[in-house]
Amino acid sequence: MKILLTGFEPFGGEPINPSWEAVKALAGYRDAVVSLMLPCVFDKSLEVLGDVARALEPEIILSVGQAGGRSGISLEKVAINLNDARIPDNAGAQPVDSAVIEGAPNAYFASLPVKRLTAALKEKQIEAQVSFSAGTYVCNHVFFGACHLAQSLLSRPSVGFVHIPFLPEQAERNGHAPAMALAEQITALKVLIDALLAGGDELHTSAGTTH
Repeated sequence: MKILLTGFEPFGGEPINPSWEAVKALAGYRDAVVSLMLPCVFDKSLEVLGDVARALEPEIILSVGQAGGRSGISLEKVAINLNDARIPDNAGAQPVDSAVIEGAPNAYFASLPVKRLTAALKEKQIEAQVSFSAGTYVCNHVFFGACHLAQSLLSRPSVGFVHIPFLPEQAERNGHAPAMALAEQITALKVLIDALLAGGDELHTSAGTTH
């Protein structure tokens, strides 16, 4: 099984992004993971993801993003067809009330078993929850775009998105927001990957679910 695991470059004035730090540490994990850094740029992020996914044809696309202010691992359930940026992306774009993909469904549901994955994290004493909002910034843009892209790939990959908290050094710069050590974030992603590899027969059961 091939898993395309993506993280983002730093954005919003931060010198580091925990999503990429954790994702790059897992390159080659279980001989299944291909790690990819995405630009924090609305259109470009999906171009990069699409090029790599079409070349790799993975069975799973799991994207990871930073969610400053959240205290645990958030497994996203819903991606919406909406861009509405509170701050500009790294190319200076700040879309308001625009579609991620014109003519696409209003929303997609994650096709990974988010409740089972959340339970797997909790079993390892890692704080985790199912989230029903991936926001309207580049994270949601990539999540929605990946769900849409999956419909056209031969491998018909299952798609999911995970938000992770600030690193401790970021939390100090952001009003002592909640934080999680990088080692624990890496462990959390390993738990998710192990659970996905162990439960391959469960994948695709809800692939392509739209609203």
